Amino acid sequence: MGFGCNAAGIVGCRIIDSPRERLLAILTNNFVPCNGRFPTLIAILTMFFVGVAGGAFSSLFSALLLTGVILLGVLTTFAVTKLLSKTLLKGVPSSFTLELPPYRKPQVGKVLIRSIFDRTLFVLGRAVAVAAPAGLVIWLMANITIGDSSILTHCATFLDPFARLMGLDGVILIAFILGFPANEIVVPIIIMAYLAQGSILELESLAEMKALFVANGWTSITAICTMLFSLMHWPCSTTLLTIKKETGSWKWTMLAAVLPTGIGILACMLVNGFAQLFI
Repeated sequence: MGFGCNAAGIVGCRIIDSPRERLLAILTNNFVPCNGRFPTLIAILTMFFVGVAGGAFSSLFSALLLTGVILLGVLTTFAVTKLLSKTLLKGVPSSFTLELPPYRKPQVGKVLIRSIFDRTLFVLGRAVAVAAPAGLVIWLMANITIGDSSILTHCATFLDPFARLMGLDGVILIAFILGFPANEIVVPIIIMAYLAQGSILELESLAEMKALFVANGWTSITAICTMLFSLMHWPCSTTLLTIKKETGSWKWTMLAAVLPTGIGILACMLVNGFAQLFI
């Protein structure tokens, strides 16, 4: 379920009987890309590794590359789960038993009501609670200037040295930070910062977007590191609030944020370091 929405995936972990294994699933759910990260991954893959001309072969190649990224996320999920089960969350694996209940005719009305109130509104309410104030913060940072630059530009400049170690730049890193409410707005924030605009916007074509990114120093290594960090960084606000609700603990909620972020930073630094040495 995390491939659709990580918050929904967290709620789906309720079916796991073992508290230990439920916690393992919650902590590693964010390593699979949700719908909010797929547009970023697909756009970068298309711009830098497939080409924007289109065609059947390009679509197939793009699909294969995206599948590879997804498999990397799944393998990372398995590896981190194994590591946690051997260290922080030791225990004996439980057996999986699935008992089929007697068949009953589905009650469409009840299913729809439970789906809307127990899941959809549950997730949307948490999204709105963080998205509204976060949107105001983004607008203020982009429109309030100190000296000749906006607060957004100053923050990007401050983060730039550390971001360079990860193969990114300050604008990309601040975009991920400000994209905390929703992963979908990361690329629009990058475009807004590069163009020094006061509101989030999108470009008309991928070719235009690639030209903007390349003009601001993007290379294939930047693209790879951006995809890696998109795949492995802190969960969105809705997911973290859902983790707090499901675990009842800020400790596990913070670990769910720190764990993928630390692995993502390390992966980006390793890729960038390898590229600096051998490419």
